[in-house]
Amino acid sequence: MTIDIDFTEFFDATPSPYVMVDTDLSICYVNRAYLHSTGRTRDQLIGRYFFDALPERPGAASDAQGNLKASMRMVLETGKPDTLVLQRYDIPAPGEPGGFEERWWSAIHTPLRGPDGKVKWVVQRAEDVTAFVHSRRARRLTEEFTDREKGMAAELYTRAGELQRLNQKLRESNARERQIAVTLQEAMLTVPDLDRHDDNIAVRYLPATTSLNVCGDWYDVVDLPPDRFAAAVGDVVGHGLQAAAVMGMLRSALSAVIRAIPSPAQALEVLGLYARSLEGATAATAVKVLVDTRSSLIIYSNAGHPPPVLLHPDGTHELLDKATDPPLGARLHHVPRPQAGLAYTPGDTLVLYTDGLIERRTEDIDVSLARLTGALAQDSTLTPAQIADSLLDRLGIAGGAADDVALVVIRL
Repeated sequence: MTIDIDFTEFFDATPSPYVMVDTDLSICYVNRAYLHSTGRTRDQLIGRYFFDALPERPGAASDAQGNLKASMRMVLETGKPDTLVLQRYDIPAPGEPGGFEERWWSAIHTPLRGPDGKVKWVVQRAEDVTAFVHSRRARRLTEEFTDREKGMAAELYTRAGELQRLNQKLRESNARERQIAVTLQEAMLTVPDLDRHDDNIAVRYLPATTSLNVCGDWYDVVDLPPDRFAAAVGDVVGHGLQAAAVMGMLRSALSAVIRAIPSPAQALEVLGLYARSLEGATAATAVKVLVDTRSSLIIYSNAGHPPPVLLHPDGTHELLDKATDPPLGARLHHVPRPQAGLAYTPGDTLVLYTDGLIERRTEDIDVSLARLTGALAQDSTLTPAQIADSLLDRLGIAGGAADDVALVVIRL
């Protein structure tokens, strides 16, 4: 297979400094990294004799210029690469007439042949290892190291610095994306119907402390007059802006469906079909509850989500775990989802949450649920807002967790 590559663009994209000279040692090409490393412009280098464009410091103790020139000449004559490690070759300081900067280099000269097979150019890769030479690591190198090993150590040091700079840029980029995603997430989690429930419902959303798991969790509360309301929580696989976007679409779809189809099971069936057509939505989990205040009955259906908890004033509890099914879009063919009902007594508290609230690495889910219900039992008589805040504190995640956390606390 033939690949059409613009090699000028290729070398300009590389982080290593490259310069190319012809048989007269005149510079015919430099890449961006070389310009950055030497503080020169192309006009100051291209077409000029190498040692005029980059003269050595007058009176330098070592014959670095002689070493470089001899190496280039040898490559031109033999057609074989040559390596120079830890060469001090000071260069003129930009903007300081007559001034020079101390520089140490690790250089590799490589022959480049023309169509007739003869060496026409020499390509120099010149790594600036000055920082390495001045570091404590360099002072640890003993006479037991060969020149090649010293050169490898210097280049590894340089590469480590490049990786550190790139990682910092990546962290800054991730932080910006995380902030945008969290802002989008919080805007989409607005619940218009929440104000009608006064202090009987409290919601909390905590973004993950790292960008790896942020913005996949959601909650919703929908009024269904005259005497019912629905609540839901869900979790989208993925993170960042993509997860926030998928979350918004799933949440909006379920909110619309429950208004037309009050059955939680049927609403999740419709949402599952929608998830199969939405990239990034497959394997999302959700639990939907319908609260009938007239009959004091909770009707619910669960698509692969941790079970809600019905907390009684005396601290005892019941798990809503009788209608659990696979996550959204997990089945290839449509299968009706299960639905169950549970009676409640006015004064009970219903708690819905996402897995970031309870799950811990290497811990069995039963242990996680026991910790959750144990924490709830200590605060069963508090208001929903107080229960929510106390629960986050007791579980040690008030300042955030490794995963997103969505939490809904409802006083029935």
